[in-house]
Amino acid sequence: MSVLSKKPTVLVLGSTGQIGKLVVKHLEQNNDIQLRLCSRREDAVEELRKQGKEAVKLDLDDPSTFALALAGVDRAFLLTSYTVAMLTQSKTFVDAAKKAGVKHIVHLGVFGEWDTTDPHFVWHQMIETYIKSSGIAWTNLHPNVFMDNLFGATAPKKNQLMLYWGVARVGWVAVSDIAAMAAAVLHEGPEKHNERDYWMSVDVLDGSEVASILSETTGQSVAFSAKTHEDFKALVSAPDSGAEPWYAEGGTDFMRQVANGQMGYIGTIRDDIPYVLGRPALKFREWAIVNKEKFVEILTKG
Repeated sequence: MSVLSKKPTVLVLGSTGQIGKLVVKHLEQNNDIQLRLCSRREDAVEELRKQGKEAVKLDLDDPSTFALALAGVDRAFLLTSYTVAMLTQSKTFVDAAKKAGVKHIVHLGVFGEWDTTDPHFVWHQMIETYIKSSGIAWTNLHPNVFMDNLFGATAPKKNQLMLYWGVARVGWVAVSDIAAMAAAVLHEGPEKHNERDYWMSVDVLDGSEVASILSETTGQSVAFSAKTHEDFKALVSAPDSGAEPWYAEGGTDFMRQVANGQMGYIGTIRDDIPYVLGRPALKFREWAIVNKEKFVEILTKG
């Protein structure tokens, strides 16, 4: 607890990223916490400070930045990029958090069963096990497939939606709901959320159903093309893909295991959002309606 403010200090990793920015937006509405943002880039830290926000440099690849960033922190939101480096990053961060007296770590993980063999799911589970063994109070968030991925790597191109797990049905969740869950847990703290696993898989749809909803919502014709894990491997193996090799292999295995049913649980609904937020999660159709203009722009560009 901060001596000066008497408020719990909450550190948000990934403050400038897709999910982190939304977590920060939620937490900024609460006057009973002290919010600390961070970035690995000095210029981003300075920009946040100019906006009147408390910000520190924290580079997960440089443990020498951890001590000052964690000093006085009570609760921390841990999310990492999807590379094998997340193992070292998370281990060293948790160690530093323990030294700094952090009381609660909220970790953004994956929607995986305990005996998963998918590499990048395994990495997350090893991180969660290490956090639990640290003695620090913990909460793990387990989102399924991000709806918002349809704005990025799997955005429809030339009115064609391509997904790389064939015709399998998968569970979807909105990034806005993931962020709202993280913010609520960070705000309410370990007294309410210690040793909790929260699962977020709200709607189960295959590619043709997703394409149909996008067509109805936008008034554009969106067709579905079922791709395979081999197609995904070719995509991430291209010289200009920018994909880290270990993650590319893990992603390819994910596509294969979802398509062949080995990870059948990916196609299930498991929705803890109402328990924490006291409201329903966004269904895919509702999310598509909210984001109609974005999809019209994507489809118009082709």
